[in-house]
Amino acid sequence: MASQENSTDGTVGKALDVLELVARQGRPVRFAELLRLSPLPKATLYRLVKTLVNQGMLAQLPENGPYALGPRLARLAESSMRQVSMADIAGPHLDALARDTGLTAELAELDHGHVLCLDRRYGVGTAPGRDAGGRIAPAYCTAAGKAMLAFLPEDALDMVLRSQTFHRYTSATLASEAVLRQSLVRIRNRGHAIDRGEYEPGVLGIGMPVVGEGGRLVGAVSLSASVHQTDLDRLEAMVPQLASCVKAIAEEATNWTFSVEGTTETKGRQEWPVSF
Repeated sequence: MASQENSTDGTVGKALDVLELVARQGRPVRFAELLRLSPLPKATLYRLVKTLVNQGMLAQLPENGPYALGPRLARLAESSMRQVSMADIAGPHLDALARDTGLTAELAELDHGHVLCLDRRYGVGTAPGRDAGGRIAPAYCTAAGKAMLAFLPEDALDMVLRSQTFHRYTSATLASEAVLRQSLVRIRNRGHAIDRGEYEPGVLGIGMPVVGEGGRLVGAVSLSASVHQTDLDRLEAMVPQLASCVKAIAEEATNWTFSVEGTTETKGRQEWPVSF
């Protein structure tokens, strides 16, 4: 995140920095924590937070609770993804994956160390239809996030891990960098990540990176379901179907570039090269 102290974009830049600060935590954040994390003076931060709440960019939970990303921000994100997104080419493949497995299929990308859901399709027995996405989740405790982290170059991974909070969402959360790094080695070796209910209690998942031409990491696809619908053995058995979906998306993405954590710019977007 750009330093709020050195922002050259005035009030708008500071407000955007506050939004990013909330997003980076991966959970609702109290004002006292924002104050501790932000270099802004208390009065300035308070004014910006209240303005963002009034504009629907942040939402305050009941009874003077913590702050979360607001509904207006989600609508803007959805509109942006409808205009330019890997979801444009991945949609039919996600539909087929959700239909064939009966589980929820999700397309995601890395955004400042977090997982941004671009598109979500539901299989039989789950919620009907599709979801245009917009959900933000931590990378270190989700299947799609860990799948992408495992295939980042080491310098990129170091940078991304510095932005993780390692908040323990469930008893299964990998709540330290050391434990996560050990898990990422195993994920890289087998080619896919497993979520053992690390972010949402009772929700299991598997994820696999989408790697484009020249080893470009452009995103990830995941399958998820509740423990009442599936188990880890059944998810592992679906790896070939997940791999086929990922391969199809990667092949169609050859002439596209997407917004992915990194430093190599193409057509105004950023991406990480991946070495195998």
